[in-house]
Amino acid sequence: MSQSKIYVGNLPFSTSSDELQDLFGEFGSITQLNVIKDHATGRSKGFAFITFETAASAEKSVAEMNGKKLGDREMKVSIARENTGGGGRPPRTGGYGDRNGGGGYGRDDRGGDRGRR
Repeated sequence: MSQSKIYVGNLPFSTSSDELQDLFGEFGSITQLNVIKDHATGRSKGFAFITFETAASAEKSVAEMNGKKLGDREMKVSIARENTGGGGRPPRTGGYGDRNGGGGYGRDDRGGDRGRR
């Protein structure tokens, strides 16, 4: 399955949505463009996601724009990976779990109660 969403990284922090629209719009119709910003400061994090109407437009933009300079930085442009939803963090579980998701409800691995004898 071809993807029509690209990742654009290593952007100058001053890069605007309009600037990226102008730069990448030549490859095809853009349906969505998000410059990722820090929630606390509102400042760009230096990367964006762009969704094209077609996968061919996305692939062409990757082929032509990866490594091109914007300002004083070389952009990193690639087909976006599917979001797995975890950001590298372990899933949250109930209780006082360890990093592997185990709950800490006072029971040991054998099912017995700890400290209650």
